[in-house]
Amino acid sequence: MPLAVVVVTYHSAEVVEECLTSIAAALESIPDSRVVVVDNASTDNTLDIVARVAPHAEIVARPSNDGFAAGVNAGFAAAPDCDVLVLNPDVRLHRDAVTLLRAALALPGTGIAVPRLAGLDGAPQLSLRRTPNPLRALGEAILGGTRAGRSDVLGELVVDPLRYETAGTADWATGAAWLISREAREATGVLEERYFLYSEETEYMLRAGKRGYAVRYEPRARAVHIGGEQSTSPLLWSMATTNRVRMVRERHGRLAAFAMWCAVLLNELLRAPRGAKHRTAVADLLRWRRWPNRPGTSANPHPHPDPEPGWVCFSAQDWWYHNRAHSDFQLMRSMAAHRRVLVVNSIGMRMPTRGNSTHVSRRILRKLRSVAKFVRRPMPDFYVMSPLPLPFYGSPFLRKVNAVLVRTQVRLVALALGLRTPVIMVTIPTAWDVVAPMRRHSLVFNRSDRHSDFPEADRASIEALENELLANADHVVYVSHALMDEELPRTGSRAHFLDHGVDVDHFTARPEHEWPDDVRAIPGPRVGFFGALDDFVVDFDLLERVAVELPHVSLVLIGDATHPMERFDKYSNVHWLGFRPYSTIPAYGSAFDVAIMPWQDNDWIKRSNPIKLKEYLALGLPVVSTDFAELAGYTDRVRAARSHAEFVDALRATLATGPLLPPHALRTSVEPHSWQARTSTLLTLTTS
Repeated sequence: MPLAVVVVTYHSAEVVEECLTSIAAALESIPDSRVVVVDNASTDNTLDIVARVAPHAEIVARPSNDGFAAGVNAGFAAAPDCDVLVLNPDVRLHRDAVTLLRAALALPGTGIAVPRLAGLDGAPQLSLRRTPNPLRALGEAILGGTRAGRSDVLGELVVDPLRYETAGTADWATGAAWLISREAREATGVLEERYFLYSEETEYMLRAGKRGYAVRYEPRARAVHIGGEQSTSPLLWSMATTNRVRMVRERHGRLAAFAMWCAVLLNELLRAPRGAKHRTAVADLLRWRRWPNRPGTSANPHPHPDPEPGWVCFSAQDWWYHNRAHSDFQLMRSMAAHRRVLVVNSIGMRMPTRGNSTHVSRRILRKLRSVAKFVRRPMPDFYVMSPLPLPFYGSPFLRKVNAVLVRTQVRLVALALGLRTPVIMVTIPTAWDVVAPMRRHSLVFNRSDRHSDFPEADRASIEALENELLANADHVVYVSHALMDEELPRTGSRAHFLDHGVDVDHFTARPEHEWPDDVRAIPGPRVGFFGALDDFVVDFDLLERVAVELPHVSLVLIGDATHPMERFDKYSNVHWLGFRPYSTIPAYGSAFDVAIMPWQDNDWIKRSNPIKLKEYLALGLPVVSTDFAELAGYTDRVRAARSHAEFVDALRATLATGPLLPPHALRTSVEPHSWQARTSTLLTLTTS
């Protein structure tokens, strides 16, 4: 009999390649075989990987995600004359697994053959089961699944190690890998699709057994099964729990279903204090529906997403110690007026190390202080969390470990806040490993900078993560035309120029009596800068030249610094005031006679669009800046310089003649660019 291997995928980019590679090796000695990949409307690059790794595979691309059973049935339809090996994409077959399963399938009375499963660590998985019934459910509730499983009467789970060492039959087995004969398929029919995510293989194998086709376990046939989210996700756990009752009702009627419901409810009630998944199951059992909600058109394999989904933002900054003027914070604070928001503080791009990073001890300490806050609510519907990350970005394996750790923390907090299928916005590329498998309404890549150009980053690793986000995001929003144009061949219609906004109401010029005492005490004229004084962005040589060539001018620098500022101690006209709260920045800026943007000429700046430009203009300040691409739209308002000498000359001209436009005109020019307007654009993109 010809053989077809059916793999059902959904957002399986991370796992499907190794699965297909193992299939190819296992089918080398089986000439009359083929591979069918049924994809349930993945929006990542699953199908691109399939086409590359298994170019001869038949792809059945389904227009929507209607569940595992629907995918298997589509695979059955594509291989009507074959024995079919059904595989999850997170299964890795041993080379001789298929041959051994086919031999087991040939034994009289066998309709389905299943292999021995193990985890990635080699530990055996308990994959064999007994028929579910109320007594076994009650035994599991009172004794626990493992202890109850020692008794045939009291437990559904087969736990006896000897049963996994010897071949034999079982009532049913977990559906990660199972080979069914064409004859058994013809007698049993198709899988019941109403269960959607759980009980499909249970009901189907029990139905096959009722028709005389046994499930045979072959321990010599081995496979690795990575496993999914059912044990951790409250949604999936609850669906699995309620479907146990539904299946008994369909097979044995209302009375048996009521007994099963009581036993399952007792199990979840006894364990409800231990975790959210049990509490969710209790709530759903009490809100009984005969069948679970079917998924909508969303790409997520879960019940209907919220009509107005909340937002989870993986920020490139940390709310607790970075300037809160950054775009992530501004957009999400504005978004909180429309949706519930969870901001995940930066999970970093590299562990600070001596010789490659500045202020190493201070940076590690402030991150630990941030993590200690974990989750806080600075304002209504605006939550901030600091997960504990492990800074492993160079090693693929350790990156996955870190991703699981962070993802678990974020999921728990998001579920507690009711963010079940949020819009996820990612700014920091290292968040890709975390968000890739997460339930979501849509994925927005906030391409505010090219982070692989960050000097401390592991360039190759960060660039690879950026490429994954560019390929898989539903929307990519840019603040730099140069960067957007450069990446347009990869993003196409998914690319949108969002631009930065400005808090127009906040950045309003203050009268002199409202200026802070420390800046008012500095003699004028004042040439000022506020923002992060980062050594990879700010041209400190240029600042020193300004101090030297304009000794009559006070150079006022406001912001935290990653550069040694002692170099300016010898200049009496340089005043570094350090970090100042965001709430006070407009008052400080109002004291400037000229505002400056003294950037380095590097790849980072070429593809950037500093927020402070609009903030300076909203204050009505004349601006002198080093030249960069995004400044092209502001040459009527900003003096641009291409060299240190031109910069100093532009300062002299501005101090002598004033701004290029009157202060009120400078402010008026940026008033339409509020953060509220940017938020409206984001909402339109993600709800259209």
